Amino acid sequence: MSRYGTMFGPDITFHGVETCTLDEPDTYRGADVVIVGAPFDGGVSHRPGTRFGPQAIRSTDYLAPDASRPSLPLRVDALADLRVLDAGDVEMFAGDIETSIQAIEKAVHAIASSGAIPLVLGGDHTIALPDITGVARHHGFGRVSVIHFDAHADTAHIEFGHLHGHGQPMRRLLESGAVRGDRFLQMGLRGYWPDAETLDWMADQDMRSYEMSEIVTRGLDVCVEEAMGIALDECDGVFLSIDVDVVDPGMAPGTGTPEPGGLTSRQLLDTVRRLAFELPVVGIDVVEVSPPYDHADITAMLANRIVLEALSGIAARRRGDTWQPARPLLEGRGTAAK
Repeated sequence: MSRYGTMFGPDITFHGVETCTLDEPDTYRGADVVIVGAPFDGGVSHRPGTRFGPQAIRSTDYLAPDASRPSLPLRVDALADLRVLDAGDVEMFAGDIETSIQAIEKAVHAIASSGAIPLVLGGDHTIALPDITGVARHHGFGRVSVIHFDAHADTAHIEFGHLHGHGQPMRRLLESGAVRGDRFLQMGLRGYWPDAETLDWMADQDMRSYEMSEIVTRGLDVCVEEAMGIALDECDGVFLSIDVDVVDPGMAPGTGTPEPGGLTSRQLLDTVRRLAFELPVVGIDVVEVSPPYDHADITAMLANRIVLEALSGIAARRRGDTWQPARPLLEGRGTAAK
């Protein structure tokens, strides 16, 4: 079967990396990371448009698509140091959530089973269910912890008469046993949802949810340190699920359910870089970019950089570097240093 490509626009790849075809395992054998798009917005509860997210994340940049993006702080070029491939989009089926979820899970499981890290470009957060399930099927149910960045808990039971939607994937994951509640960590929650009944259910699952008031009071670094310690306990890998609405909508307006008072883009980028560097990441998704509500590609650019920070952290970790966030940019550089 020939490469499907992308559903909503020209068949471009993330920063010009090479292509692969999921139905042809030889094309991604030996890859470190395989990027795949899930252009699905059939689970939104408010503003649609995230079906256009994967294309926007791939294409939004001011540099040439030359498969090279050197990281200034980490001194790696993840797109060159790792073998990163782009499989295009998983074909989504309008109006059919169940079939779309099955297609995504099949694709993610194929990537994880090959030994590569699946990196999924969303799409609304409904896709976290097949993304994380596909990874857990390979590594083992209950063996993958989740660090989930979001303004919302996404732990609703039934919404609009359905079990699936972007407000429910985390509940379905815990109910299935794919992920343990006590290894499910949420960062950046805020606003006026969920209700008390849902919060009680979350507490009964032993979830750990860091609301923004706690993060501001204790400090983001302290909360991240604590979350990392929990995530690594009795689990073999970590899945990072990143909803761009965790960032304040003043810095990420292009999303379906904006909630004021979130992290800054700087905080999120620094945190994603650190987590990818310090933890054994086995899967990533970046979701809820809705280009119709974006301004000047602000949110799409942020999502693009989230992906690059994650890849750079993975590359530096595999090279065996030490974490030096305070290292001066030019230290050890120059002809005299060589």
